[in-house]
Amino acid sequence: MTEQKPIQWDLPDPFTLEILVVEEDTDELGHANNVVYVRWLEDISWAHVKSLGMTWELHEATGKAMAITRTEIDYLAAANPGDRLVMGTWLTGFDGRFRSARQFQLVRPADGKTLVRAVSTHACVDLKTQRPSRAPKEFADIMQAACVAGGKGL
Repeated sequence: MTEQKPIQWDLPDPFTLEILVVEEDTDELGHANNVVYVRWLEDISWAHVKSLGMTWELHEATGKAMAITRTEIDYLAAANPGDRLVMGTWLTGFDGRFRSARQFQLVRPADGKTLVRAVSTHACVDLKTQRPSRAPKEFADIMQAACVAGGKGL
């Protein structure tokens, strides 16, 4: 069994998702392709909001969703096939009306190295019109309770 270094998270108590890099994640350079990182950000975002109670059923019931408006990714080191990674995420901002922010950190526990840092912003939209819309109270209550201080907010 290999010893893993403790993870030095950028913020406390992240919601985490374990990731195994597979061959299908790689590109011609032999490391995880940038598009795959975006998929991982999406996967953990949905898992996190579901864990907070923002299920798809709630989205359908309210007719609203939080749509990504911007994603910024800093690729710090490559992820390679066979790497076991841990992605952490936090809600780091909510304006109480329309917009929210999320922060991410991708770590390889085997060496404790942070491979990626990312932030995304989101806007509430109406599911039918795809137009901006005020976040329903259910979303606002969940996001306000889940926001952590000290991160990259709005």
